Amino acid sequence: MPKLLPATLEDAKHALSHWDIGTDTHIEAISIGNLNATFKTYSLDHPSYILQRLNPIFSPSVNEDIFAVTNHLAQKGLLTPKLIPTRDHNLSVVIDEACWRLQTFIEGSCYSQLNGSIQAHSVGEFVGRFHLALEDLNYSYHFTRSGVHNTQRHVERLKLALDAHKDHRLFTQVAPLAYELLKDAEQLPDFSKLPLKHSHGDLKINNVLFSPSQEAICVIDLDTLGLLTRPFEMGDALRSWCNPAGEDATETYVDIDLFEAALQGYGEIARPLWSKEEVEFLLPGYQTIILELAARFLADALNESYFGYDRSRFPASGEHNLLRGEGQWNLYLDAKGNKHNLMKVVDRSFS
Repeated sequence: MPKLLPATLEDAKHALSHWDIGTDTHIEAISIGNLNATFKTYSLDHPSYILQRLNPIFSPSVNEDIFAVTNHLAQKGLLTPKLIPTRDHNLSVVIDEACWRLQTFIEGSCYSQLNGSIQAHSVGEFVGRFHLALEDLNYSYHFTRSGVHNTQRHVERLKLALDAHKDHRLFTQVAPLAYELLKDAEQLPDFSKLPLKHSHGDLKINNVLFSPSQEAICVIDLDTLGLLTRPFEMGDALRSWCNPAGEDATETYVDIDLFEAALQGYGEIARPLWSKEEVEFLLPGYQTIILELAARFLADALNESYFGYDRSRFPASGEHNLLRGEGQWNLYLDAKGNKHNLMKVVDRSFS
């Protein structure tokens, strides 16, 4: 993950000068996401906006995709952030090789975990409406992230990390988990024949906004829009939604009540969009996504070159990513052990 240099308030003010939103605008840095530098604007004469400096992994062309998809969503009646064109009618501005954009601000709350079945049902239902709205979108993406969920590529990177870092201080802790994971990875199914569909690409719970009544109202962080198989799209969502412990814990598990509530809400809207084969691959997709993330964390526990880490809790990134890898591996094992019960939930939700 390319690391952003700190974006100062002065940088943000200079970027904001390319938009016509008044001269009395106040800017405040906010902590949203791990990639882009984000600021919120305040003004007596204009509504609030979200100003972002994009991480270099995103090309400015990603804004063309966001513009097209959000316009389509809005036409379908969904609440969505909208890009604000610059004074020169561009979707973004590049300053010193950094891309800046301005979006509408949507009032709502983000959560790091679901707060019960009512919220789970609501987020599932909203994502169902999101997918339904995209079903007739006719659009070719300008920006694509190659191999985002290429599980075998991530597995191979874990193998390479094990071979390259046998002298690493954490090798004896990483290796036993990694070798067990690699055994299970040999049994993963082939998803390559499933259709690719318009997807958000990163439906973790903190990319969903909720109203004060705990109703899911909007998805944010749209840089990951693209084509993806639905079992991977929803598998990644359920991985985030239904593990109350989160990614920074080892005692992870699947909350079956949340799993059922979320899928019931989703199925009520999106059931007709799924083929029988896609439904059959939903649970394997869920398990594969968990295993894939475990492989990525364990590889970086040795490589220490991609994921960030909490410096207040860990001496280095390796220790944090080992914990994350253990957590995802335990989540995978719990999902695997509960396969029969989870499959019953899938069948009920899509029947």
